[in-house]
Amino acid sequence: MLRNKDHSSQKDNLAVTAVALQDHILHDLHLGNLSVAGHPKTKVQKKENRSESLKRDAKALIDTGLKKTPKDSKVEDPEKEYVLDPTPPPLTLAQKLGLFAPPPPPLSPAEWERVKQRSVLHGDSELPCPICKEDFKLHPQVLLSCSHVFHRACLQAFEKFTNKKTCPLCRRNQYQTRVIHDGARLFRAKCAARIQACWRGYIVRKWYQGLRKAIPPTDAKLRKKFFEEKFLEISHCILCSYNTNVEELFAEIDHCLAINRSIRQQLDEKCGHELTDEDWEKIQVQAAHREISECSICLTPLWLQGNSRHPRATVLLSCAHLFHHTCLLALEEFSQGDSCPLHTCPLCRACYQKKILEC
Repeated sequence: MLRNKDHSSQKDNLAVTAVALQDHILHDLHLGNLSVAGHPKTKVQKKENRSESLKRDAKALIDTGLKKTPKDSKVEDPEKEYVLDPTPPPLTLAQKLGLFAPPPPPLSPAEWERVKQRSVLHGDSELPCPICKEDFKLHPQVLLSCSHVFHRACLQAFEKFTNKKTCPLCRRNQYQTRVIHDGARLFRAKCAARIQACWRGYIVRKWYQGLRKAIPPTDAKLRKKFFEEKFLEISHCILCSYNTNVEELFAEIDHCLAINRSIRQQLDEKCGHELTDEDWEKIQVQAAHREISECSICLTPLWLQGNSRHPRATVLLSCAHLFHHTCLLALEEFSQGDSCPLHTCPLCRACYQKKILEC
């Protein structure tokens, strides 16, 4: 009986070991859906992930029309580095039984810094991606715990194609990944250097072209050609200056004369004919309606109240404005230097005829 019990226990241990090894191999191959131990858990995780994605979509639909204020939203640094898998994967049954070594613990920031220093010394970010053989430029890149650098999209495609989590270069398993931006920084610096080089080349070329135009060369043939070009340039300028279209000049003169004649005719129509007594009476009535009580030139009353030893004569203009006669004469004498021979009213700028009113 004891032998049968020992034999049955050995069979049970072998069965558990075989199941544990099979489960570990399936986990190692990323075939979790085929694992007996992980099948129910994966369904629950899928349901949870689906519910979380639905919540995120609903939240995104709600927040699309809203603008976040700087107080509510924190601006994230686009150059911030972060770890893609901060927590280690769960232990398989074989690892719990001690058949396989457990995955290494997450690297600390100091360890990640040492890994990055090894990558910088090797110049991995300056070289093309080992998978697609293209420069990193501004595309996201990832640093593995084995100090190798790849495009993030290339590494995801490689893992999906091989169905394993192994480094494409050193074939290391159970690596950890960290998002870095060294390639983007190097690409920006390279672009800035190329832009500066192009601008400096443009400045030097412009300076050299100006120098060649100003200073004659020392070689005899080039010097002769230089002065010939200068002579042709000067003669061309002289010929262009003498090439005047006489018909256009005369047409412009006729147009200016026609404008001057029309202006002169308008002035003659306004100020040419003499006003009659009836016209002056109408203008005086219009001035009375305006109730003008002081001269707009000297800003004193037009008619002095009471008896005055020196009464000042008042003049009425054809535009119905009133001024002191002496003030208007002084203004006319002051404006004799103007090109226009006709005097204009100081208020409305219209050509006028004047009539002195009795005090």
